[in-house]
Amino acid sequence: MSDFVQSLERGLAVIRAFDADHPEMTLSDVARVTGLTRAAARRFLLTLVDLGYMRTDGRMFMLRPKVLELGYSYLSSLGLPDVAQPHLEKLALEVHESCSVSVLDGSDIVYVARVPTKRIMKVMIEIGTRFPAHATSMGRVMLAAQDNMDFLDTPLPALTDRTITDPVELKAELVRVRAQGWSMVDEELEHGLRSIAAPIRNKGKVIGALNISTHVSRPIDSVHTELVPPLLTTAEAISRDLPS
Repeated sequence: MSDFVQSLERGLAVIRAFDADHPEMTLSDVARVTGLTRAAARRFLLTLVDLGYMRTDGRMFMLRPKVLELGYSYLSSLGLPDVAQPHLEKLALEVHESCSVSVLDGSDIVYVARVPTKRIMKVMIEIGTRFPAHATSMGRVMLAAQDNMDFLDTPLPALTDRTITDPVELKAELVRVRAQGWSMVDEELEHGLRSIAAPIRNKGKVIGALNISTHVSRPIDSVHTELVPPLLTTAEAISRDLPS
C-alpha cells in the first residue's frame, strides 16, 4: 500500500499507548507497549514533546492537554455533543440518573457527551471513553441499524458472565432491538449496571445513541414506565435539533 504512511501510524500508536491506567510512562514502557524499538520510541516521544502534545521530566512522559485538539475537530464537525448536552442535562434532572451520548467507532462505542448524577460503575466514564459495542445498550441500537451484520461472525469477548457472546444470539437480539426502537442491557458490561438506549438520527440515518444508566436494583417496571418514555422523547428531540 504505497500511500500508507507508517511513521504516522507509529506516532499515533505512541499517543494511544497513554490512557487512564497508564497516564505516565518511561521510554522503555512506551517501546514495550507499542512494539517499537527504544530508538524509534524516543524519536516519536521527543517530537511530540517539541510539538506540545507531551511533556517530560527527563524520565517519565505524559500527555498534555493539547492532545485534545486531535479529536476536537471531529467533535466540532459532528455537532452532536453541543446539540445533545442541554438535552442531556434536562433529561438527567428529570430521571435523576446519569445520561450519555456515544457514537460507533468500529466495534466500540465512544462517549461524546455525558451528564453524570451518581457513580454506579467502577470505571470512571469521561468524554472519549470506549467500550465494546456488543455489551452496551448504546452499541446495540447502533449495531441494530447496520445493514450488514457479518462483523458478528466470530465469538465476542465476555465482560461479565451475562454478556451475550454468541453471534447468533446477538444477531437475534439486534433484530429485536431494531423492531422495538430501543435497547436494554442488564449487567453485560458490568455487574450491577442496567442501561437503556435509543438511537439518534440525522437525515434518517442512525449517527449516535442516547442512554440512561441505572442500578439493577431499580425494578424493570420502573424502567419501562419512568425511564423509557423520556429516553425516547429526548432522543427524538436531539435528532430534530441536529443540523440537516
